[in-house]
Amino acid sequence: MKPAFQPRLVNDPFGDPALYVEFLFQKRAILFDLGDIHALSPRKVLRLSHIFVSHAHMDHFYGFDYVLRICLGRAMVLHLYGPTGFIDRVRHRLGGYTWNLVHNYTEELVFLVHEWDGGRTLSRARFRCRRAFACEPLAPMPVEAGVLLREPGLMVRAAVLDHKIPCLAFVLEETEHVNIWKNRLAELGVPTGPWLQALKQAVLAGRPDDFPIVAEWRDREGMHRRRFTLGELRARILRIVPGLKIGYVVDCLYCDANLKRLQRLLDGVDWLYIEAGFAQDQAEAARQKYHLTAWQAGDIGRRVGAKRLVPFHFSARYQDDPEALVGEALARFEGK
Repeated sequence: MKPAFQPRLVNDPFGDPALYVEFLFQKRAILFDLGDIHALSPRKVLRLSHIFVSHAHMDHFYGFDYVLRICLGRAMVLHLYGPTGFIDRVRHRLGGYTWNLVHNYTEELVFLVHEWDGGRTLSRARFRCRRAFACEPLAPMPVEAGVLLREPGLMVRAAVLDHKIPCLAFVLEETEHVNIWKNRLAELGVPTGPWLQALKQAVLAGRPDDFPIVAEWRDREGMHRRRFTLGELRARILRIVPGLKIGYVVDCLYCDANLKRLQRLLDGVDWLYIEAGFAQDQAEAARQKYHLTAWQAGDIGRRVGAKRLVPFHFSARYQDDPEALVGEALARFEGK
């Protein structure tokens, strides 16, 4: 059973943080953090719909111009999320260029930018290419339980951590996973095909049992159609299970307040991508820089009950022995 989204780090553990999550069977992806992402092809960048930025330090936000350069002149709406002050950061980045010719563009790039301070509202602004990316304030949106994005089939939640500045941690949740029993589908005499995606979307959208589903396919005899109800297919060929949860944590102090927030955010996460910048014998250096050690990363993974730990964002001082950090993180995570 494949999850609906496929995560991978854009860079090696010493490179800028960026987690690219591609959606299975869709030409769509989301990105956590926006450091140097030149390793992503333009085709991959053009699949992005949402980008979640933990904070605006250069190694987490440097890639904004790369995204802008590739997407400029295309009909796209990109949703960006970040912590307090993020709208102003985007405004300044866009304001560093001259836009006197963009009114001639036939296609318009639009940034919808959101910033969250941990409270009950999400501040928003729009930046449109044909308006020279002038900042247009939008009405704020309510936020419940840290949910920044909710769509059929997925949700992104966040928590504000202490990095001496606000830094966001995220969890991407597949709200449900819809699995097709292919042997039972064969018993119905209906082949697989694009219609199954419509079926899955109907389930994730909470459609009622009498919602119509049409199976269409073509063979040597021509085009075929069979009509079902969602309830009928749910009972005969579907298995619905809890979805995948992916956590993303970077740049935070190992302290009680952060640990409590991470416990609430990440409880029961399946995959945890987490910074592990220093060895434990450099815990004081990590504390002064408001970063985690590898041992602390493993401890957090163990506390929240993660099923898999992926340590990354290593300090360059460990270039000659990255396995030492991996081993230290996994040893604590596995309780060895």
